[in-house]
Amino acid sequence: MATAPQLPSTRERAAQTPFYFNSASHLLRIGREKATNLQELLEAIRNCPEASIFQHTFQTLEEHHFIKEGFSNDFSHWTFAACNEVELAERLAAIDIREFISIAALRERIIHVMESYLQKNPRAAARPAMEPFYLMAADLVVVPTPYVARNLSEFADGMRKVSVHSIYYHFIDARLRLKLNTNDFSVWLEQELDLARPAAKLNEIDIYTATLEGVRRSILRIIEPEIGRA
Repeated sequence: MATAPQLPSTRERAAQTPFYFNSASHLLRIGREKATNLQELLEAIRNCPEASIFQHTFQTLEEHHFIKEGFSNDFSHWTFAACNEVELAERLAAIDIREFISIAALRERIIHVMESYLQKNPRAAARPAMEPFYLMAADLVVVPTPYVARNLSEFADGMRKVSVHSIYYHFIDARLRLKLNTNDFSVWLEQELDLARPAAKLNEIDIYTATLEGVRRSILRIIEPEIGRA
């Protein structure tokens, strides 16, 4: 009696397209928009490029990846430190960027929070800040690493060895390219290894409160049990 051919285990299943781990450097550039008070910041947020919104929200996660507490984006930090508007800073910090699948929607939420506050506190709009806010964006320089994954075992090995800058590039920076709703790791796991469930779990990792080393550990906790499964 003929036996059915055994399928390769998840560990050995080969991807048609390998995963190339990259890292990246960010070259900051100052944009045209500048704010010396809250009204000017509101206008700057209305008119700045999407890359600036991404820089001052998502990009902040890399620059302060080792900090678990405090104001979660540059807008809230400046509102607190330079304008002494604690309530507005807390409202801006409470915006959860994980909810958004577009920069446009995130921009509108920030604008709504600021408009609502300034309508109730009109004197705060033109009060001079202690220091100006320069809106910035980053030009990305992608840097290859020696790590390549052709199956899940090699992917886990690469995940253990790459720097946190590589994790940031593939897990957070990628969201600007992929419309915020996924990341490079999840796309590869689902499309190349048919691992839809682990890919979805990766998207549930809390990028707000976890450090990048914490993100690495969370990814490994999700994918390591899959290694060796038939």
